[in-house]
Amino acid sequence: MEIDLSQFSQVFFEESLEGLENMESELLKLDINEPDDESINTIFRAAHSIKGGSATFGFTQVANYTHLLETLLDEIRDGRRQMTSEHQDILLLSVDLLRNMIDALMRKVEFDDPLLSQLEKRFTQELEQGSGITDKNDIIESDTAPASNELNWQIDFQAGTDILRCGNDPLLMFTELKQLGELTVKLADEEYPDFTDIDPEACYLNWHLELITDQKVERLREVFEWVEDECIIQYHSSGPDTAEVSAQQIPPAPPATGIAEPNCETKNSSDDTKKPKVVSQSKSPEAGSIRVSIEKIDLLINMVGELVITQAMLGQIGQQDEIDEESLLSMKQGLEQLASHTRDLQESVMQIRMLPISFAFNRFPRLVRDIGQQLGKKVDLILRGEDTELDKTVMEKIVDPMVHLVRNSLDHGLETPEIRLSKGKPETGSITLNAFHQGGNIIIEIIDDGAGLDTARILQKARDKGLVAEDEELSTEAIHQLIFKAGFSTADSVSDLSGRGVGMDVVRRNINELNGTIELQSTQDKGSRFTIRLPLTLAILDGQLVRIGKHTYVVPLVSIHESLQVEPQRINRISESHELIRLREEYLPVIKVFQEFDHEADATEIKDGLVMVVDSNNEKVGLLVDELLSQQQVVIKSLEANYSKVPGVSGATILGDGTVALIIDISGLVSLAGITNTNEHAA
Repeated sequence: MEIDLSQFSQVFFEESLEGLENMESELLKLDINEPDDESINTIFRAAHSIKGGSATFGFTQVANYTHLLETLLDEIRDGRRQMTSEHQDILLLSVDLLRNMIDALMRKVEFDDPLLSQLEKRFTQELEQGSGITDKNDIIESDTAPASNELNWQIDFQAGTDILRCGNDPLLMFTELKQLGELTVKLADEEYPDFTDIDPEACYLNWHLELITDQKVERLREVFEWVEDECIIQYHSSGPDTAEVSAQQIPPAPPATGIAEPNCETKNSSDDTKKPKVVSQSKSPEAGSIRVSIEKIDLLINMVGELVITQAMLGQIGQQDEIDEESLLSMKQGLEQLASHTRDLQESVMQIRMLPISFAFNRFPRLVRDIGQQLGKKVDLILRGEDTELDKTVMEKIVDPMVHLVRNSLDHGLETPEIRLSKGKPETGSITLNAFHQGGNIIIEIIDDGAGLDTARILQKARDKGLVAEDEELSTEAIHQLIFKAGFSTADSVSDLSGRGVGMDVVRRNINELNGTIELQSTQDKGSRFTIRLPLTLAILDGQLVRIGKHTYVVPLVSIHESLQVEPQRINRISESHELIRLREEYLPVIKVFQEFDHEADATEIKDGLVMVVDSNNEKVGLLVDELLSQQQVVIKSLEANYSKVPGVSGATILGDGTVALIIDISGLVSLAGITNTNEHAA
């Protein structure tokens, strides 16, 4: 019976992607002039782990390529080769290439990228140039006169019984040892079980290896690090410097008869014993996994225990033949405890999905470095609030808008060193990513100290495109909001960074879909600040319940400014289907929700109902409703996944009485009502 390694491949993919992130992070902060040995070792271990894992699972293309990386890094860390900026560049390109290769493996498609052969050629040329073996005389001298620092290593390798079940092949390890020097392999004399007692999936072989090499014992151990917990390995050396014996012990092997469950563990170079991994069983590449701290799991278990105790108490009361006053009091107390424990359990479960925003921030050092080099700009990236936690789903969806904002700051915001110096600024600009909690939301700021927004140029571009009338006067804030219009761009030419007229409007739309908002502050020649406000999670919503006729809707609480009854003299009708209300110094359009959703309502006129003032794309609009009900947290259910997409509705929830309430999508409702600019009729 053959073991199916595909069940372990998802873990390999995830750990490989984590290893690539570590490689990229260490490469970006590496000082080429004075490279840190620990950073080089971290990069090497990540490449070595990916190579070993890919070879185990039969991903030959990945294994062959990472072998080239490993060889170069090994020479650098041993001092045989000097680290250069060219090495840094080719290794960063390799991180990108390996990500794409692993993505292709996850999607089970063939990987075909000309960059692979180009980088393989560059690695081969680099290794040949610095190999120290340039002609035949060198080879003869090397064979006949071994270096004085070479050791004769004797390695006793006793394989664990389950080594083959775990997908580890001793031949691959011997092949890697052979690359370190002159290797001789002999089969050790052992007693083997009778033929009838042999388990075809078990390994009963042991080897004696002799290796002449200048490598230290640490390098040899790396070859066997994937199996060191399930094998016995002893090292003896003779030579100028005699090393001590080192051994790894394993528990006694199970009997030969019968098939035991293999004790297989996929190891990673960065072992985190404090954080067990929860791996999704789905085979879909999009269904990833998260690391959950033991403290969170312990808290969750405690909450479940409290629920079980409360349930047992209520169950005992329910079994009584008669319910007296004392039992009713106990039941009431039990229900209160149940409500409290349920809230605590909900919070504990939500915490499991919370991840530090550093998972999103970590991709930006590479982005800023590459684009800065492309544009000839010097940039410092400052990260703050990296420990601020955010729901994993929200984080995945906010990354693309953040990437666009950072690229926009690099392209449009920051000036070249020459221009900055002429303005009296430091030649190196700065981009700051900052995250912090505020109330029930998370705030993400993208700040740059660049040129800021040129309001005169933006206004003229808007007039040229017909977005603003020639005689229309706008405030500075209103001009800034023009950059969020669809198709608006101030770029003079199209590039791969900007200038296609698709960008900031998509950013705002994506943020609105997360029930968030984006604000902009900018001062010319001082810089710009984009502030994104998001809910901590997409699973729970703080909402205001409203009644429209016989129907109950939920309005996101974060979008509500105020609710009021409007006096008739403050209402202006501008057309048969559009009315405005005057609220202090503003004129706001009012949407009659019952008309848009085709309901019968108690209040069909503004003066007879309540107007809820809400925010839509940083502009205010009124919603006409019959009655305000309670405020409460609601669990969001996807309407699109369970039914179909409905204009003006972002989801649904089930209320305490079992009825379904729809959650209003304010931006979608504004579009449904045909309102394109909420301030277009301001007096």
